[in-house]
Amino acid sequence: MRPLRVRRSPSPWDVPTYADSTLGDVLDGEDLLVRRAAVDALGPFNGSVVVVDPTSGRVLSIVNQRLAMTGAYQPCSTIKLVATLGALSEGLLDKDTRVRIARGVAMDLTTAIARSNNPYFANLGEKLGFDKVSYYGRLYGLGEKSGYDIGGESPGIFPEKKPREVPVGMMTSFGEAIGITPLQLAALVSAIANDGTLYFLQYPRNEAEIEHFVPRVKRFLDIREAVQRMRPGMLGATDFGTARRASYDPSEPIFGKTGTCSDARTHLGWFGSFNEVGGRKLVVVVLLTGGSGVNGPVASGVAGQVYKTLSQQHYFTRPATASAVDQP
Repeated sequence: MRPLRVRRSPSPWDVPTYADSTLGDVLDGEDLLVRRAAVDALGPFNGSVVVVDPTSGRVLSIVNQRLAMTGAYQPCSTIKLVATLGALSEGLLDKDTRVRIARGVAMDLTTAIARSNNPYFANLGEKLGFDKVSYYGRLYGLGEKSGYDIGGESPGIFPEKKPREVPVGMMTSFGEAIGITPLQLAALVSAIANDGTLYFLQYPRNEAEIEHFVPRVKRFLDIREAVQRMRPGMLGATDFGTARRASYDPSEPIFGKTGTCSDARTHLGWFGSFNEVGGRKLVVVVLLTGGSGVNGPVASGVAGQVYKTLSQQHYFTRPATASAVDQP
């Protein structure tokens, strides 16, 4: 009797899940304590970690600099941050508004963000319409470079016109037809963390540039009230939602949004986040690429380990070194 042959289907994913994500990185100018924490947290995963000071826009570390600067990927559910800010700014809802997501089922904003409910944000997208989604997406930095003189940075992708085959609800729930970089997500999350200042991200490459660092504001966003309404959902994501793997200590809260989807020939796992410890804030963005085991919850665990390691090393008790920017 011939032995039974098992036919194995080829993997649909061209991008490996595991790789040395530090290859080619230049360490000059990086905060080495932050970098070590990020490299250790990322481990063998094929992806990128970007860490930013949201009070100044200074990039403290980028693991996998090539991917973070040049790769524009579908934002998956992290686009829901843009949809939320836009809907709140337009007065379409507040944190207590319940949106119908199915027959006899409605959900409030906090739960929708925390659990990343797709019908909820598809509904918001259809109410906003493409023109408003485009306006707010571009206002918050999508479709343009986020950095100031960061060589090789991609501006990402944001369509000039509504794609004929993509409903607006798919754009605001899955990020269809949109491409962002980890740097762009870091700039957006930084603006949420600081209540509305969208900084140019700056990436000092030597000690002299660090010493003479001056924050540069791209624009001030009128989102303070909207941010206060959406923060409970971002905290809920790490408390009871899709980003529970990020949480390590209730006294050191992490606010975040996961994203999981497929883009071309790779699966994607996103997590955009910031913490708040002792008056200090830090932004950590993680993008993982690879096979079906890659997702937003896994990315949130990577970010959570970055925060945990830095906390154990008393990073958040160190005095901030970045210069303050004059506010109007």
